[in-house]
Amino acid sequence: MRRFTPIELAIGVSLLGSIAAVAIPAFVRELHASRFSEPVDALNRMSVGAIHYAEQTHRLPDSAPLTPAQPARGKSEAFPADIWSHPTWKALDFQAAPDGVPFAFAYEFEAQPAGFVSRAHGDLDGDGVFSTFEIRGAASPGEPLTIVPGMYVESELE
Repeated sequence: MRRFTPIELAIGVSLLGSIAAVAIPAFVRELHASRFSEPVDALNRMSVGAIHYAEQTHRLPDSAPLTPAQPARGKSEAFPADIWSHPTWKALDFQAAPDGVPFAFAYEFEAQPAGFVSRAHGDLDGDGVFSTFEIRGAASPGEPLTIVPGMYVESELE
């Protein structure tokens, strides 16, 4: 039976190290991006729902409380569908995920005199520090309600 020489082993280890040096950062970037796709997508849907509602009724729905009241800590959770029964969530046609699908953020909607604020709060690593994402909508006098460009993010990496 043939054994590997020290040179062959060194080459093999260096190849594995090179592959790991490329693969691990790429994996971490993808994981990071996937964690933030939930709040970005949900806030966009919530904001579009608010604009659609305002176009039809000429006013914004009332503010909605943080839903669920306590965000999941360090993991995604599936919550019962009835947590989205508040009239504002129904008016916005919003729920964070389809029934039975786990999600990691809690959401709130704040109606303001000249617009709205849609927020997502999440504790992705369970340490009690929250990531906050926020999209705003605003209307100038005589102008339609629109989403303000950009997104406010606080403690993205918490």
